[in-house]
Amino acid sequence: MNIQYLRSLIRELIAMPHETEWLEFKCNFADPQSIGEYLSALSNSAAINEKHFGYIVWGIEDATHIISGTLFKPRQSKKGNQELESWLTMHLSPRIDFKIHEFTYDEKPIVIFEIPCASHLPISFKGVEYIRIGSYKKALKEFPEKERQLWNLFERIPFEMQVARQNVASDEALKLLDYPAYFDLTHQPLPDNREGILEKLSSEKMITKKDGGIYDITNLGGIMFARDLDSFERLSRKAIRVIVYKNTNRVETIREQTGVKGYGPGFEGAIAFINNLLPENEVIDHALRKSVRMYPEIAIRELVANAIIHQDFTIRGTGPMVEIFSDRIEITNPGIPLIDTLRFIDEPPQSRNEALASFMRRINICEERGSGIDKVIFQVEFFQLPAPEFIVSSNHTKAILYAHKEFAEMDKSDRIRACYQHACLRYVSNDFLTNTSLRERFSIAKKNYSMASRIIADTLDKNLIKRHDPENLSKKQAKYVPFWA
Repeated sequence: MNIQYLRSLIRELIAMPHETEWLEFKCNFADPQSIGEYLSALSNSAAINEKHFGYIVWGIEDATHIISGTLFKPRQSKKGNQELESWLTMHLSPRIDFKIHEFTYDEKPIVIFEIPCASHLPISFKGVEYIRIGSYKKALKEFPEKERQLWNLFERIPFEMQVARQNVASDEALKLLDYPAYFDLTHQPLPDNREGILEKLSSEKMITKKDGGIYDITNLGGIMFARDLDSFERLSRKAIRVIVYKNTNRVETIREQTGVKGYGPGFEGAIAFINNLLPENEVIDHALRKSVRMYPEIAIRELVANAIIHQDFTIRGTGPMVEIFSDRIEITNPGIPLIDTLRFIDEPPQSRNEALASFMRRINICEERGSGIDKVIFQVEFFQLPAPEFIVSSNHTKAILYAHKEFAEMDKSDRIRACYQHACLRYVSNDFLTNTSLRERFSIAKKNYSMASRIIADTLDKNLIKRHDPENLSKKQAKYVPFWA
């Protein structure tokens, strides 16, 4: 780490009036067991005090804060036959990436253990969780109110505000983030100096300024504006992955590509890439033959945006994926939805990633007022496609758009699903499902009204729709609404 930063950090720490719950001064103390306990205590206490790091500093006198230097050399120290750093790491759970810095200040040797705050679980050493009470190190279980405070804190810190890349200099932060794209997408002028850029990114919680003039890049900053997501270990698998298959199964892959950029600058390119891979149909319009995409672009856009926004970032090793088959396109995201799939079209959206969703609305990647599924259903009906399907597994949510089928090729479940979604779309548009509207949905001739009646009856049997006026027994004039209306 930059020596100027370390010396600046020392000046800030010794300016503290006394030790704190996240700061411990030592001279030559070197007991491995106690050091491990301090790592646990300071990490947990840093979290409670909303500090990014706790510190153990050797070479500073506790009472006077005079820089006296230290004889402790952690990289040469051992516990038994094992190096001290390795032994400490082995006994910490969850393991934390603490850093050891050895340097000189005014020609006196200094050692700093820089300890990340606990982020999602209390840190234990040899199975025991510790905490600082004032300047004393205690077992966490002896202070249940502190333990509750710690757990409440973990629940309050959303994924977006957690750290994606820590301890970077300002120049490196600006190299890692596509900051011109931020100003372009938010329609703001680019500041003419570095400080103005950093201040704006900090105000948006894309980066966080820390002691010593360095920065952490948050998950929000990384996932939205990374120049290369592979530069962020926790985020690299969250890029949009697109796979094209030759047929209706996954046996033969034609093409595969994974995004590189953050969602902000990369979204439009991803949508264009997907649309260019989609099959086309030829139609005749005003006596002219032209090619149109098999699937409506608006539907693709909304479903991919939903997959990004509603994904569960805590599920490792997986991210949004678009799979294109000869007869369908599947858009999958990690995590199960917070609302029932049957209510996607009418319920206000609930996202586990509110900061991400809010920012994506600001830059018009997703719509402002709802989930966008009503747009998807409308476009699917306009293109005369089979109804989309939404499937939830143990860890993933999948939206499926089907290629065009003639009415005769649709099975019973296709027709019932379309009837229910049509009823939902009509209802949120202050209208009703009728035999006439359903015939228009399926392009069924008026003389074949009984076919539409059969579909309505089957959907009623599944309890997905109900009569708007139960007193009216006329099938011809009947109006229907979704079961939840």
